Amino acid sequence: MKIDKKLEEVLLNKDEELDHPLSSKETPIRKDAFNKTDDEKISLITDKVYDILHILGMDLTDDSIKGTPNRVAKMFVNEIFGGLSPKKKPKASVFDNKYKYGEMLVEKNINLYSTCEHHLLPIVGKAHVAYVSNGTVVGLSKMNRIVDYFAKRPQVQERLTLQIVEELQKVLNTQDVACVIDAKHLCVNSRGIGDIGCSTITSEFGGIFKSPTKKQEFLRYIQLSTDFNG
Repeated sequence: MKIDKKLEEVLLNKDEELDHPLSSKETPIRKDAFNKTDDEKISLITDKVYDILHILGMDLTDDSIKGTPNRVAKMFVNEIFGGLSPKKKPKASVFDNKYKYGEMLVEKNINLYSTCEHHLLPIVGKAHVAYVSNGTVVGLSKMNRIVDYFAKRPQVQERLTLQIVEELQKVLNTQDVACVIDAKHLCVNSRGIGDIGCSTITSEFGGIFKSPTKKQEFLRYIQLSTDFNG
């Protein structure tokens, strides 16, 4: 990911508050969200998707489409919105930092697939996450799993960025966590304005990463080439 000078300046001078308010840092989930089993949800959603396709005029007796309502329902519950279920939250094991590594650790280019909660269209991009140990470290793959868990729900990118940072802060018992996400929103790319070239960048810097020096160091790291093919 290339960050030009103007964008880097914006990120380095980012205020603690977002430019526009979110409804909540928490995903808006009802208290009775888990009263139904996954199978019950799949059955109900299948019926609703069938109704939508029928209203649109599709012939649901056709071999190609007759299984679509059930496929969509299973995809919603088991896959792209699986991050709504607390049961699927990754258990992030932490370990003592016995080797006393005191610099930032950066996990960059984490593949991110989410769904815009406004139009239920895909958000596809990369997350870059960093932390400085406060005595504990977390397995590298757990950082990817945390990104994936919070991405797999109806989302807005700003909230997703905050949720990733706050979860890692809890897991690692430190404020020194940062995240930058660069993603394409198909609600912008494939409908409305239809601008296929643009992407959205969000960031959250906690603790030591609020320092312009550390912030700039992190931004430099995520621009390093990861082409190891020579």
